[in-house]
Order: sequence, then structure tokens, then C-alpha cells
Amino acid sequence: MADQNAAGLLRITDLELCYQKNAAPVLALPTLAINRGEVVGISGPSGSGKSSLLYLISGLLRPTRGQINWNDTDITKLSEGACDRWRRQSIGFVFQDFHLIDEVSPLENVLIPASFAGWRISADTRQRAHDLLDQVGVPMARKSTSDLSRGEQQRVAIARALLFDPPIILADEPTASLDDAASLVAADTLFSLAGPNRTVITVSHDRDVIDRCKRILKFDKGHLVDDVSRNPAEDA
Repeated sequence: MADQNAAGLLRITDLELCYQKNAAPVLALPTLAINRGEVVGISGPSGSGKSSLLYLISGLLRPTRGQINWNDTDITKLSEGACDRWRRQSIGFVFQDFHLIDEVSPLENVLIPASFAGWRISADTRQRAHDLLDQVGVPMARKSTSDLSRGEQQRVAIARALLFDPPIILADEPTASLDDAASLVAADTLFSLAGPNRTVITVSHDRDVIDRCKRILKFDKGHLVDDVSRNPAEDA
């Protein structure tokens, strides 16, 4: 297994993503470095390349060109299977649309990543899923995730992202479909995951989420136009 403490160190070089040959890139990023333990917010208008960047650095999307190095691993050079294994060990991804299975319980949804890792899910893994749901405050007695509120569903998605205790958390618009109260709980849960050995990177239009990040990357028309490090406590 990869050294998880070293995995949260990102270096990007000459990155481009084009959806059509000879078309202008939807994302062009000559260089970017994110250190282990940083809490980074990615902002910008719709269509500026924010979510594309998140999918690229998770290995869910392949770039047209360029390098994406997490520590000593250039994920653009990994085979599909090797990239899947790397992602399972290194990345917890919180999707905007949750990607939950409505017909099964919150516990079974959290355990979905473990089902891809092997035929049998260990008792320890089941207990961790149970503990994570308890930690994020989701009622485990529900037989179907569809019985949960939107805020509770988002917290199930966060718990699922934490199942293998990944050193990197990526969140795509984690509060986009939530009301104000649920947004606050989801944001509190997300930012509580940050620490010296865990890197948190979130894409958001939510100003309250972005303002809680210690570093803000602003994109426009596929280009990084601003990179600011700050202390959110100073704005409180």
C-alpha cells in the first residue's frame, strides 16, 4: 500500500484537457503545487474548469497532456486498474450528486467502496462504516437511503469517502443542493476532516465554504487567475 502520509503532495505540470481535437482546452494549467495538509478551495464561474480539475487529479478523467504527480506517482501514466487501486487507497471523493443507491441502507452505501476491493467485507470494515455513520450523525435504522433528508444523504456520501481513511479528500460542490442548515452541517463535517496528514480540496460556488479555506484558487475560462493563501480566522 502507498505511503498515505506522502500521498497528499500534488504537483501538476503542463496540464491540458481538450474535449475535441484542435479545440481550445477547457482547462490549461502550466503548473500547480498543493502540499500535504492544505485546505484548498477552488472557485470561479460555471464552465471555468473547476470540476474538471477535481476529476483529473482524482484519476477519474484523463488529461489530453501533462503530468499529475501525487508524491512520486504520476497518475496519468497508470493503467486503468492501477489508477483504480491508487484512488481507492488515496482518495475520498464527495460527489455533488452523492451517487448513492437509494434502495439500500446508509450502511450498505458506505460499504460500496469495500465491495470493489474484494468479495468479502471484513467485520472491521463494517464496524468502521457503522462508526463513521455515527460520527456524521446519520440514523442507521433506515432501510433505504431515500428515506433520508438531502443533508443526511450528503453526510452518508462523506462517510463513504472516509471508509478507507484516505489522505486526500476531494469534494465537488458539497453544499450545492442543501438548505442553509444542512449546508452548515455538511461544511462543518468536511472541514473537520482536515489535518496535517490529510489534504482537503473542494470546488464550490458557496462563498461560506470557500471563505473557510486557507488557500483559494480562482479559475476563469479554464485558466488559474488567482492563488491566495489566507487565514480564515482573521475574517471571523
